[in-house]
Amino acid sequence: MSDTMMPGQILARGVCRHLLSHGFATVEELVPAPGLRVDVMALGPKGEVWIVECKSSRVDFTSDRKWQNYLEWADRFFWAVDADFPVELLPEGTGLIIADGYDAEILRMGPAAPLAGARRKVMVQKFARHAALRLHGYRDPGVTVSGISP
Repeated sequence: MSDTMMPGQILARGVCRHLLSHGFATVEELVPAPGLRVDVMALGPKGEVWIVECKSSRVDFTSDRKWQNYLEWADRFFWAVDADFPVELLPEGTGLIIADGYDAEILRMGPAAPLAGARRKVMVQKFARHAALRLHGYRDPGVTVSGISP
């Protein structure tokens, strides 16, 4: 595991690996709307959209004031935490994933709240664009998901 990865990024890595084993493609740090940035967005084999917020500590969780704004952008919402996280802090009615840098396990499915067709289309397009720009950035380091850096 890279020493340069932040704790939340380490959790995201395990989450992304686990979701891939279920047929989901994932991107990290996607912006569904101005002022929001989700840790992991997953696109499933049937077009389902999941959001996973990775919380590395109690302080990380309690300082998050935006998570409820993410609910309208996904079919299911999950928290991803490590095995030592006090899960009793997490709100009922949300999904729960226990993760480390290598894998994860879904302990509780987030409740289904299917997106409207127009919203789903927007999210799938954002997902595709975000993924394509990230890939482009590996080939051309001057390219970021928000454009070309100076």
